[in-house]
Amino acid sequence: MNPGYAGRTELPDNLKALFRPMSMMIPDYALVAEVMLFSEGFEDSKVLSRKMVKLYKLASEQVSQQDHYDFGMRAVKSVLVMAGGLKRANPDLPEDVVLIRAMRDSNLPKFLVHDMELFQNIIADLFPGVHVPSQVGCWLVL
Repeated sequence: MNPGYAGRTELPDNLKALFRPMSMMIPDYALVAEVMLFSEGFEDSKVLSRKMVKLYKLASEQVSQQDHYDFGMRAVKSVLVMAGGLKRANPDLPEDVVLIRAMRDSNLPKFLVHDMELFQNIIADLFPGVHVPSQVGCWLVL
């Protein structure tokens, strides 16, 4: 029922005839991210939400096209929920570091090797001068 999304099928014509057509709008990802970040306790949610949406837009345009890459609303929401959990677990870390860590931790495992470097370069461009400390006790340290 969700055409264009992986794994979904189109409705048969006889069933389509029973429904009224309607139009949909693409949601404002930055506004959704801003509200979610604010609800998770981030004080600088406006700036961080704009940077996050810009990162996902640039990543979707620049990394290679793979079926398992997802830069849609579902991925944005999962990163924001993860960022909220990280903020509660590490209240002393700066907010931009928490968000970068959440974006990195949720996206890097999905990327192919050559896309990892590109994604990290986009993060470095959007968050200049921000150093994200490596996690202690982690299996993989990049």
